[in-house]
Amino acid sequence: MTDSCAIRLDHVWTYFGDSLIHKDISLCLQYGEILGLVGASGSGKTTLLREIMGLQAPSQGSVFVLDEALTNVCAVDCQQQRNHSGVLFQNGALFSALNVFDNIAFPLRELGINDEALVAQMVCMKLAMVGLSSQHAMLKPAELSGGMVKRAALARALILEPEVLLLDEPTSGLDPIASEGFVTLLRELHDELNFTVVMVTHDLDILRDLCTQVAVLADHQLVAFGSLDTVLSCKHSFTREFFHNNRAQRIFNPLEADHG
Repeated sequence: MTDSCAIRLDHVWTYFGDSLIHKDISLCLQYGEILGLVGASGSGKTTLLREIMGLQAPSQGSVFVLDEALTNVCAVDCQQQRNHSGVLFQNGALFSALNVFDNIAFPLRELGINDEALVAQMVCMKLAMVGLSSQHAMLKPAELSGGMVKRAALARALILEPEVLLLDEPTSGLDPIASEGFVTLLRELHDELNFTVVMVTHDLDILRDLCTQVAVLADHQLVAFGSLDTVLSCKHSFTREFFHNNRAQRIFNPLEADHG
């Protein structure tokens, strides 16, 4: 482990009652990296993401975000640490009773920012950043397409200008065109803002086109971590099944698949 870790897990174990979820997980994600977290259903991906968010503590071990431990801190300090992280939950998780503007402004108002001119300026900046207009700001989430919901949720995640962005299945439920557009947007924002990203995903195109690091959870453990090429060479049965099936071969090795 090095001092350049934006996110560091040290020997993390997680239990739910008597059920083991994570067993001795350690990793270091450096600043500016984009990590794709994959694993079978029930492998603890979202639980690990929640531990990085500080929403729950591991049963054993430590989680560090931006060089600060998330365990054994007071509620105020933990909230301050969370303010350095933006979160995009699966399906956006926008408040259905609020319009897009108020959804994006919500974190600012929770911080006690009452200058509505400043709030409006920051919301409009983030709307433009994710490719939405002032017309979209007055719509309710139910009036948006799936891709627009993701963009609005991303704008809310970015409103506090976080150094870390945490995403849970960001392209889930999107059609291929909307998914590709969202990935392009995320890449452009990352190039501009250089935040560190952890995303739970099963999207093979994202893993190929966007992620600089990949982590694989299976059998309660971290069975592979590193570049995509490193993970592709892992011999664990889950990685073989996930990364070397026919569809994966067409994505990762299209020339070999064409001649197979």
